[in-house]
Amino acid sequence: MMDTRDCACGQTTVRDEAARWFVRLQESVVDVDAQRQFERWLNEHPQHRDEFRLLQGLWTAVDLVPAARLRALCEETPSRSKRRPILRYAVVASVLAVAVGLGLSNGLKQPSPYTAEFSTALGERRQVALPDGSMVDLDSRSRIQVRFEKHRRAIELSEGEAMFSVQHDSRRPFVVEAGSGKVTVTGTRFDVRRGSAETRVVVEQGAVKVQGRDTAADDFISLTAGLGTHVDAGGKVAVAYPVNPAELTAWRNGKLVFNNASLADVAEQVSRYRDKPLKVGNAAIGNLRLTSVFKSDNTDALLKALPSILPVAVRTLDDGSQEIISK
Repeated sequence: MMDTRDCACGQTTVRDEAARWFVRLQESVVDVDAQRQFERWLNEHPQHRDEFRLLQGLWTAVDLVPAARLRALCEETPSRSKRRPILRYAVVASVLAVAVGLGLSNGLKQPSPYTAEFSTALGERRQVALPDGSMVDLDSRSRIQVRFEKHRRAIELSEGEAMFSVQHDSRRPFVVEAGSGKVTVTGTRFDVRRGSAETRVVVEQGAVKVQGRDTAADDFISLTAGLGTHVDAGGKVAVAYPVNPAELTAWRNGKLVFNNASLADVAEQVSRYRDKPLKVGNAAIGNLRLTSVFKSDNTDALLKALPSILPVAVRTLDDGSQEIISK
């Protein structure tokens, strides 16, 4: 059976829906229910995402075409040829038409301020669509605060880990602050994990600038695809080093991949997937290295396997938490 979204009338309906969501997300405050409704709509069909991203990509065209011309485009009947430029401007015109209908045309002249907070519970992973077209994947027990302003898109990762797929906008840098570190981009795909002692940054594609949160603007490390770094508690950024982004972001597929990872790091990551934290008995145990793959929804299997991999044992403490100790 043919999907009605693929016919001309279906495409127009989806485009109208995308335009309405586009305008609604320009409001200064978007409540949680509305955001979740948008995320559901976005994931219902690939065309929803395509149309919404097309609108984001044409955002700057609003400033380049006179308002009168945009309104005129709304009334024109475009050719059936999908290659004619007028079709692309008609998409922008549809946004303006919806905005006028909702009394929000003034808000489309410049990006409106936007603030929101998103978090995940134990064992939950969540994808969030931001008003600029950027996407954020949140791992278990993670939290971000979003503050979009006229000349800056700011994210605070207050706990956990997140993958950012950033919509390019050279006029509004996208800045992620996590612990003592700060990452600045205009458009790319990267992962940030905030730990108790350091913040780790991994780039999957594009390039980012990593610096201490309170350091001078010209004091930074540049990362490109396949490189990573970490920022310690004092704001010192390590020299860039090669990484395997697929391994380090395997959490998006429900996997925990450890490649010569310290047990201290393993315990911290695993704790995000358990009701009670996992601890290491002392520094020597924490420095032991582990290479293995486990499912994030079955960390009990990891604890059961550890004694057969390393010279350690796992004991349960009075508060229900568990600790890795020497055999």
